[in-house]
Amino acid sequence: MPTFDLSGLKSGALFMPIPNTDPLTALLTKHVPELEKRPHRDLSGTWQKSDVNTLVMTNNWRALATMARDRIVMSTQDPITVLGLWHLRLTSLARLRLYNQVIAECTNLFNVLHGVEPAASRTFVFDHIVPFELHVMQARLKYWSADSLGYLDELGSLLQTCKARAKISDREDMEMWKERAARICLMLATQLLEMKNFTAATRLLEPLAPSSPLMRSAVARIYLQSGQMDVAEKHIGIVKTDAAATESTKALNAAFLAVAKGEWLEVQRALAPYLEKDPENAAVANNLAVALLALGKVTEATEILESSLQMNPAAITAAEPILFNIATLYELRSTTATEKKRDLLIEVSKWSGDGLRTTCLKLPTS
Repeated sequence: MPTFDLSGLKSGALFMPIPNTDPLTALLTKHVPELEKRPHRDLSGTWQKSDVNTLVMTNNWRALATMARDRIVMSTQDPITVLGLWHLRLTSLARLRLYNQVIAECTNLFNVLHGVEPAASRTFVFDHIVPFELHVMQARLKYWSADSLGYLDELGSLLQTCKARAKISDREDMEMWKERAARICLMLATQLLEMKNFTAATRLLEPLAPSSPLMRSAVARIYLQSGQMDVAEKHIGIVKTDAAATESTKALNAAFLAVAKGEWLEVQRALAPYLEKDPENAAVANNLAVALLALGKVTEATEILESSLQMNPAAITAAEPILFNIATLYELRSTTATEKKRDLLIEVSKWSGDGLRTTCLKLPTS
């Protein structure tokens, strides 16, 4: 194995300080003047009294980012472990939506890696020491820099790497590289969808459709978005007869097909019975509420989402589309909208961790 020096990865100069405030706290200060009604939010980044699993489960990304930095700087461990901590650090910053900081710190990290000499050692480090997830993170920098085409190029390069490594690997490693290639394909398809390039997205995902009912359902929904109803119905029909598909997947597929046809009553008929069986299914509840809203049943739609919030507050307060829909329904009941959204803010603050996009609450920030 070539010799190399990666001690520069532990330099404190590679890191930037994390802001000690967040948008949710700012909203609380503005809209909840009564101190006793404001839920306590810990923005200190203290991690010593918690374990990693607890911090992840509570979305305490600020503490995780701080912990990763502290352990990197004080680390006496091998480079692979240190790079794993780097990935945790950058992922936590991304979950905090501190994208400029992610770009700066990730660039600092790869500057150190590119400085490894000689060239043979540098190649070995990038091929065998740097985790694949960090290569993906570096590709994401293009996305956060709003360089869509550059992001596609980076993902395409990673996909070619995965395919090339799969061809020369043993059976176990080959499966790993194939799985990584599938993940990159999904990331590519997601970006193509953002760019409204439905044809390229479906062409990329069609070969993966037989791998699972969820994948085939995803392909069907892209066809629905692009208006190709006949192809979408074909895929949905296959999923409907697939024994491996869950009832939730089948119900949602039927609902999305009905939405594409503008048959809102059919959406209600497809989803309402399933929600009775599984009242904690947030996706079904949200889509049923949208259908009820389209049918003019604002009160029923509001009750369904409020019930979901009460049953599973930790999950719902992290689901920004659902929070946005709840706030929208409150606005349609204009006499109590401000008060209800204020109560929603307090509830979200009790359960939500770091990184929530507060625009979903539809409250003014100034």
